[in-house]
Amino acid sequence: MEDKIYDIAIIGCGPAGLSAAINGQIRRKSIIHFGTDFCSPKLHKAPRVDNYLGLPEMSGDEMRQRFLAHYQSLGLNILPQQVTQVAPQGEVFGLLAKNEFYQARTVIIATGIPMARFLPGEQELLGKGVGYCATCDGPLYQGKTVAYIAENPKGEEELPFLTQICGKVYYLPLYEKNIGFQAANLEVVFIRPRAIHGQDKVEALELADGTRLTVDGVFLEKETLPPGQLIPGLELEDNHIKVNRQQETNLPGVFAAGDCTGTPYQLAKAVGEGLVAALAAVRYLDRQQ
Repeated sequence: MEDKIYDIAIIGCGPAGLSAAINGQIRRKSIIHFGTDFCSPKLHKAPRVDNYLGLPEMSGDEMRQRFLAHYQSLGLNILPQQVTQVAPQGEVFGLLAKNEFYQARTVIIATGIPMARFLPGEQELLGKGVGYCATCDGPLYQGKTVAYIAENPKGEEELPFLTQICGKVYYLPLYEKNIGFQAANLEVVFIRPRAIHGQDKVEALELADGTRLTVDGVFLEKETLPPGQLIPGLELEDNHIKVNRQQETNLPGVFAAGDCTGTPYQLAKAVGEGLVAALAAVRYLDRQQ
């Protein structure tokens, strides 16, 4: 656990997250910024952006590079870790990222379009054998059988840990790649999962071909976590985070910006909302003093 308590924690490094970080930094607030190794692939893939004020006919990647250059010029940096849980702890928020724990006085969520889809049984059995952090919950399955479903290669980073603890590990990669890691108790399954079964706890994982794997637990490595799973109690509307014009959520000290707050999914909107969220977080912090 890191002892430092940051003023603002930002989750997501697309245009909204970068804008929030820049404006929080300019107002002399301490920032911890969580993102991915490659920020804003959506902008990177845009062949041309014509509707961003003052910068017409620019490729998405050139604009992305300018955003990052501005960001880095202020001494900011992105911690390439996925936050799997945010929990209020009195006057601060605790953020769990892999096996590290961080604290911040405010949180800005800028995780982009909520693309996450649930397997049947996933929500019902969350905390009853279903989890999103293998490092955190792996020790609960000492000698037991688990399935690990991964949407990206980051899941492979957990395989040495899980195979040392668990009796049997089924690994289901939902991406095209050869798995380099091998272990006697590891079985790689290239059939997509269909549903998670169980009554009061996980009992089996059903595959697309009808096969059922008897398991005690199921871990999921997702590109993005559903907002409601990230922070319990967060109010949603049409699967987006509900905010007011100050980008405030229903939870005091928690703000959201960008595509995760709803349509239109536009670059200018994301940048503007990141700015508003940062200013609202600064005002919130100043009122607490």
